[in-house]
Amino acid sequence: MFTEDRTARIYWLLLAAPLALLMLFYLYPLSKVLWLSVTVPTPGFGNFAKLYTSDAIRHIIGTTARLSAITTVISLLLGYGLAYAVLHVRSRHGEMLLFFVLLSFWLSVLIRAFAWLTLLQNRGLVNTLLLDWGMIDAPLALVRNEFGVVLGMVHYMVPYAVLPLYANMKGIDPRLVPAARGLGASPLEAFLKVYLPMSVPGLISAGILVFVFSLGFYVTPALLGGGKTIMIAEYIAVQITDTLNWGLGTMLATSLLLTVFVLLAIMASLVDLRKVFGVK
Repeated sequence: MFTEDRTARIYWLLLAAPLALLMLFYLYPLSKVLWLSVTVPTPGFGNFAKLYTSDAIRHIIGTTARLSAITTVISLLLGYGLAYAVLHVRSRHGEMLLFFVLLSFWLSVLIRAFAWLTLLQNRGLVNTLLLDWGMIDAPLALVRNEFGVVLGMVHYMVPYAVLPLYANMKGIDPRLVPAARGLGASPLEAFLKVYLPMSVPGLISAGILVFVFSLGFYVTPALLGGGKTIMIAEYIAVQITDTLNWGLGTMLATSLLLTVFVLLAIMASLVDLRKVFGVK
């Protein structure tokens, strides 16, 4: 029989190698980014001051926050409907819907962005069909703008909204809505006053997750934005690889990382993460 102390030692020995790799390949590079943000080109917080003094940086941060918020709202609306349908349609159909949601994870963000670019460009399938049908006289500007960026981001983020919502909804007692109906509530009243409030934790967690992921989008804005809609990840890449402004680039990366940590902390304080993701 293992004593408690011996079990604890074995536990930490098993964790030693993964922790060492984590420190080597994650924490060390991260510490270098934090260090560069306050030492290049000169020691101090001059780079962080640009968050308040640079109009270009404030514009890019505003664009990133706005597009991420729009993406989050649309993804939650679509994801809520999908999660509700997966849970309440016939078992076989629900499994098929869930399979197709999971299937979308097999496609990389680069392939999705190229697919939307092919479909929505001036000579793409969508504009070609609309022109042939006489519905428009000139091609619509569907890419190289915020519309194209949001469309591509929503397409990628909807599954990330579905899964937390589905896990949360699965924990809701299915007898509650029929009970409300039996007490005289209409279908809409039963949903709004019983089901929707109980799914709020799932909405909060899914919303924060989608918003956090959206903040870091790089490929989709770069391709579908066409250089006209620049988000913070693309701007960081330009600072690091093109202008070699490591101080500014690492400062923005640090700010983005801290924002993500704050949002995750807020989510952890508002909802029980174990219940959201179906952990008993």
